[in-house]
Amino acid sequence: MLALITNDDGIDSPGLAALTRGALAAGFEVVVAAPHVDSTGVGASVYAVAEERRVKVHERPLPGLDVPAFSVEGHPAFIVHSAFEGWLDRLPDVVLSGINIGANVGGSVIHSGTVGAALTAAMHGRSALATSLDCGLAVAAEANWETVLAVLPESLALLAGRPAGSVLSLNVPDRPAAEIGPLREAALAAVGAVQVRIAHTSGVDGAPATLQATIESPDEPSEPGTDVALLAAGHPTITQLRSVSAVPGLL
Repeated sequence: MLALITNDDGIDSPGLAALTRGALAAGFEVVVAAPHVDSTGVGASVYAVAEERRVKVHERPLPGLDVPAFSVEGHPAFIVHSAFEGWLDRLPDVVLSGINIGANVGGSVIHSGTVGAALTAAMHGRSALATSLDCGLAVAAEANWETVLAVLPESLALLAGRPAGSVLSLNVPDRPAAEIGPLREAALAAVGAVQVRIAHTSGVDGAPATLQATIESPDEPSEPGTDVALLAAGHPTITQLRSVSAVPGLL
């Protein structure tokens, strides 16, 4: 099977290289295509840097990995959409997204480019796995990428057992593999592990007004059984996500 591997942290992210190693170890053929710059928080945006409607694609080999790899001047969902709309000679069988720098949990997953790429695969009828490491936004040199790979085979088996077009989101504590608990299915917390607060400053003397964003922990603890709570307790969590669908009964 051919796995398309992408992310939202950019082609140079150590998590992207780690996920590629994990996919190869799982027996996949692999093609890597990731944004040319960090595209964190873009959700399922299909924005791309276009000149005369042409998006630049650069060959970008990954050190130590003998796989085709490309740096694309577009967001992760755009990359996935392009892969199923004629860019690649062969359609991917599955999309693996990540390993994201930081957890993707709670209702905040709607903002994640890592998750957005996986949901875009589902729109094309292909299953996808979004993977994230709860290492915070500032990646330490000793971040435990290999712990995600230890949980990856079980997660891929769960994905393979679901209908085509399924999307799973895997979050893993940033701990050595020997120090984590068993994989747990988790409900989405109401928000996420962090919240973005906005402070407005009015413009003075002709200067523009500003919106300053800060990241803070939620005011209330997460409910037991949610992804935030289980992850904090040392469990890797997995959650099945549903792509956009209509809800009947409005009129």
